[in-house]
Amino acid sequence: MTKISKIDVLNKEISLYTKDNEEYISLTDIARYKDQERTDYIIQNWLRNRYTIEFLGIWEKIYNPNFNPIEFDGFRNKSGLNSFVLTSKQWIEKTKAIGIISTVGRYGGTFAHKDIAFEFATWISVEFKLYLIKEFQRLKSEESKRKSLDWNIKRNLTKINYRIHTDAIKNNLIPEKLTLNEEMLIFATEADILNLALFGSTAKEWKNKNPKLEGNMRDYADVFQLVCLSNLENFNALFIKEKIDKKERLKKLNQIAIEQMTLLTKDTAIKRLEGGKQ
Repeated sequence: MTKISKIDVLNKEISLYTKDNEEYISLTDIARYKDQERTDYIIQNWLRNRYTIEFLGIWEKIYNPNFNPIEFDGFRNKSGLNSFVLTSKQWIEKTKAIGIISTVGRYGGTFAHKDIAFEFATWISVEFKLYLIKEFQRLKSEESKRKSLDWNIKRNLTKINYRIHTDAIKNNLIPEKLTLNEEMLIFATEADILNLALFGSTAKEWKNKNPKLEGNMRDYADVFQLVCLSNLENFNALFIKEKIDKKERLKKLNQIAIEQMTLLTKDTAIKRLEGGKQ
């Protein structure tokens, strides 16, 4: 899945292309800062530079296990010669590079991983690079705040429903004159019915499998699981009021969880709520 977004840098619109959770910045748009009509030529001139090829080669060796070092050596040896010409397409196809990508269609152009794009921006203009980094960081900060807000909303929704759930337990399952510890034991047992129905394990089982992780399994749930969990709490509260025993409730809740997770993971609106890639 991919996502296109844009930032404004010194009155130039720069496209960002998200692929496999990595940010790629449009070299084509950056090149327009220098020359509106000759972007391909500018990128080719940058690629034929020996320093550029050295930088790209080192980057690929660090991040790309399929990088072709033989073809890279060939390009490096030819770099600097007046007759040497290198396009982004040739670089990608010959070396199996992943740091630069070429796209077609409405948002077509040459894109590069942010590390490489910042290096290209330096070659274009140091001033432009600094403003590019500033705007990129601003965008990432806003996205982080938005995701944090979404997460808090989802967690609060779960907590509200959990209160409904625990009230139903207290009013229908807890006998009179129980100690606080006994009440908590029943609450924990009911919580684990939901855990088993949705996650397939109890809180204790999850903790034993993940001793180094802080918090509980619900803290590591994705948006689909949180939405489903919220619904399961309401269903379980209803089942409790109907005096359905735990074993039967677990079966019903598990079936509901399977059905809802199947639907939720196909729902594009929920995926957008998650802030995932599009």
